[in-house]
Amino acid sequence: MTRRVEPPTGHPPPSAASLDGERLDLAVLAREICRRYRAEYPDEAERYGDAGNAWCVHDNQHLLNWAAGEVNGYVDLEREVAWLARVLEAREFPLDRLARNLDIGADVVREQVGGERGERLGTVLAGGAAFVRSHETFLD
Repeated sequence: MTRRVEPPTGHPPPSAASLDGERLDLAVLAREICRRYRAEYPDEAERYGDAGNAWCVHDNQHLLNWAAGEVNGYVDLEREVAWLARVLEAREFPLDRLARNLDIGADVVREQVGGERGERLGTVLAGGAAFVRSHETFLD
């Protein structure tokens, strides 16, 4: 089933975040997460088209920014992920795929950020995946 999806518009997501005073290129990380995600879920290309990939990158830049904010102590990642899960669930997007996306994000930051910074960020993203999996629904 092909679903007409418009690309993201409005205010763009953050392109960079700071973690321990060092800059993270969120766009580069998000593109790699989406490349791996699309490889696992090839049906997404037909289902959502190029706009779906644009949304994937957009949402992952936000997820990465929120995760960095959680590590830095000024964002509640679970609150932000719950908000995104409600939006996606209302649009009939499978939440198990959001959880898997967060797992992929954890792998990517552990590999590409590396060291203690990558591990802490990866742990936060993996925690977000577990949080999503712990809920049957976010629409209450």
